[in-house]
Amino acid sequence: MKLNYALIETRLGWLGVLGSTAGLLHIVPPQASPQVVLATFGEPLAGAHPDISFFGNLLDRLKRYLEGEVVTFPDPLDLAGATPFQSTVWQMTRSIPYGETRSYAWLARQIGMPGGARSVGQALAKNPLPIVVPCHRVIGIKGGLRDSKSLEIRRRLLEIEGLEPIL
Repeated sequence: MKLNYALIETRLGWLGVLGSTAGLLHIVPPQASPQVVLATFGEPLAGAHPDISFFGNLLDRLKRYLEGEVVTFPDPLDLAGATPFQSTVWQMTRSIPYGETRSYAWLARQIGMPGGARSVGQALAKNPLPIVVPCHRVIGIKGGLRDSKSLEIRRRLLEIEGLEPIL
């Protein structure tokens, strides 16, 4: 399967996108430099070719989103490397509207796993497609952000959407 990638400069830094003919595989949220984005992709980038045109208007939509414009991302996803549970969590996360948040517990109930908030959190921590799968919109039941690894970018994305995250 042919892999393609593209890098774009945004107001928050350099962003990277990796995709296959089946759909989007990985998005690296804004980083300090193109080199950091490429290093963050890691091994999956080994066989990929740089091709901005492959992604159609996705790169423009991502840039506009990071500038504060309400943008949708109905793009197909390549979730072949995901478990069925992760795929279900990520697809349901895509239904959370721009400028709104939901709790891990809410998401667990939506997928038929009441009491599965921790498992939902673990699946979201492995989300390879931030922004398109808006895991930043999933917060703790008391309104706080939980994930320390991506806390700063999640906070920024919520602020872009006009939300005041509780840290």
